Amino acid sequence: MTRAARTVEVLPKAHLHLHFTGSMRVDTVRDLALKHGLRLPDALLRDWPPRLAKATDERGWFRFQRLYDAARACVRGEEDMRRIVREAAQDDAAEGSRWLEIQVDPTSYAPFVGGITPALEIVLDEARSVSTDDGIGVAVIVAASRMRHPLEARTLARLAARHAGSGSGEVVGFGLSNDERRGVVADFAPAFAIARKAGLALVPHGGELLGAQSVMETLQHLDPDRIGHGVRSVEDPQVLAAVAEAGVTLEVCPGSNVALGVYSDPEDVPLVRILDAGVRVALGADDPLLFGSRLAQQYTAARELGCSDRDLASLARGSVLASRAPDHVRDAALRDIDAWLAEPPDASASPA
Repeated sequence: MTRAARTVEVLPKAHLHLHFTGSMRVDTVRDLALKHGLRLPDALLRDWPPRLAKATDERGWFRFQRLYDAARACVRGEEDMRRIVREAAQDDAAEGSRWLEIQVDPTSYAPFVGGITPALEIVLDEARSVSTDDGIGVAVIVAASRMRHPLEARTLARLAARHAGSGSGEVVGFGLSNDERRGVVADFAPAFAIARKAGLALVPHGGELLGAQSVMETLQHLDPDRIGHGVRSVEDPQVLAAVAEAGVTLEVCPGSNVALGVYSDPEDVPLVRILDAGVRVALGADDPLLFGSRLAQQYTAARELGCSDRDLASLARGSVLASRAPDHVRDAALRDIDAWLAEPPDASASPA
């Protein structure tokens, strides 16, 4: 007999790991390419979602980065940027998100709007516009790139600090993204010190393309509040224990882990092992444009890994508690998570 389950799309949650370009709907990137007379790779046209090669080797990462760059090249001005923020908020709200922290490197869009400051301010202004009391709040994480000089990271950290706040339409965090095999983690510590002084959440990537040592270096040099991915901390029990002891939240993105070949099969994603170690987890979609799955599907993946509805509610609480959402948003979301769990399961929903 099929066991009933509650619907994950209505489970209140926060989304803490979503990249600006990667958040785009595939129809949007196609529209923008047509608008600007640009040609997209077939993987973003007829063959979507892309079949990505194993990104843990250089060739596979190059293919992923090429597709990402092709999509990013279609974003050429304020109207395009506002559309991305607005649609990301709409898509997340439709999947039960009460709070979204969208991650952006304004350097990528600066040439089209007059600099990194206007680029960030456009994103922040649209985030304020789309945030509603009874819908979703949207805040911003400014992310530096490992592919660029650490001095550029300091520039971005100072920019983030100038716009730091704790509500919708403000910068709430500072991150470090891109290929974690590039750059030296310790070299970015001064940028993170600037962000820390401004009260921002520190949310670097680590422990996806590289193993547990990448997570340990991130803990030691950047003192993060959250780590993007971090799944490979399970490869060293001491590192996993260090994550738990530090109270660091891992932003686990099952869909991207499988799409990028970090794990061959969905059942190999070590979500349950991480949870069993006492580590708080916030599920994220990472780059839906390239991976073909949004936030609700990450909760479905967790259910398929063996998580009960009580576990899913715990994951949703973890995302809310790890966020920088204002108290009233956080409190309401936590109450409604409890209410979701108290409701009888829906026999028409996917089984747990």
